[in-house]
Amino acid sequence: MIRTEYYKDLTKMNTFGMKVKARCFMEYDSVADLVDIEFEELARPVLHIGGGSNLLFTDDFKGTVLHSKIDFIEVLEDCEEVLVSVGAGVVFDDFCAWAAKEGLWGVENLSYIPGEVGASAVQNIGAYGVEVKDVIRKVYCYDTQEEEFVNFDVGECGYGYRDSIFKNPDIKGRYIVTHVVFALSRTPQPKLDYGHLKEAVECHPERSEGSLTPGLIRKTIIKIRKEKLPEPSVKGSAGSFFKNPVISQEHFAGIESAAKAEHGPEYKVPHYDLPDGMVKVPAAWMIEQCGWKGKRSGGAAVWDKQPLVIVNHTGEAYPEEIIGLEKRIIASVKAKFDVELNPEVEHI
Repeated sequence: MIRTEYYKDLTKMNTFGMKVKARCFMEYDSVADLVDIEFEELARPVLHIGGGSNLLFTDDFKGTVLHSKIDFIEVLEDCEEVLVSVGAGVVFDDFCAWAAKEGLWGVENLSYIPGEVGASAVQNIGAYGVEVKDVIRKVYCYDTQEEEFVNFDVGECGYGYRDSIFKNPDIKGRYIVTHVVFALSRTPQPKLDYGHLKEAVECHPERSEGSLTPGLIRKTIIKIRKEKLPEPSVKGSAGSFFKNPVISQEHFAGIESAAKAEHGPEYKVPHYDLPDGMVKVPAAWMIEQCGWKGKRSGGAAVWDKQPLVIVNHTGEAYPEEIIGLEKRIIASVKAKFDVELNPEVEHI
């Protein structure tokens, strides 16, 4: 079934809580419904959203917003590797909860990331040393241009850091994700090397009661995320606002030298050495070093527990206030570190 509404209030359909409307809003329940939509006749532009967790609406949307309610989890193959087909409209954390309950490894580190399965495959969501591309086998889509169903192997999706071919400006919006096939495992495959995750898991009250399970890792990560990140229902945000910048070893050495001069010779700049010789530096550290943690600007603020997050502090923030704060943060990081921060959040 397809439901259509005009001048739809999108306040509850974007986790930033921007008070905006869409000229036309269409929601569909099944893969077959997509065939009945006359895409060429839709008010332009056309935007397909998931949970609205990685979007900043900068104004009312003058075109058509589409949303999937394709909701299923189906095991296709159950051996050591378990192939699971999941509808695009499934809340991604519900899928993580289902996998943990079934004792399946692969997505536990991605627990509590807001959004839906279809959007996860477009965005290549990631957390705690895991990206969703690591467990995706195939992405099934409807090609709105050729009006046919197609699928992409993971190697064809062009996955990179928070990126995929589906975000390529040349084809953006052409493919609508209908469902995703994930390759999970019954063999224990804990990934605990990121930050202090291993220590946090070992200190979890349930760790002493049994063996390491995906469910235990999931509980640990949910606890960490709740302590660091705001609940969107309480403080609107889009999660991590900026991408972690990747810089050269030489550039990093200069930043580290300056940090030691400022904080003392024993000070260590948090970073992650990448296989290609580059270095990833947490944007949160840079933002905090520039003094932004907890700072307010009108109705917008930098979250006081995680400076990578910009929040709708008052619940009434205007898009201009969020964007203004974003620009000032980018400018100050550029001035201090000669690093250009790029937003992870998509501006609409």
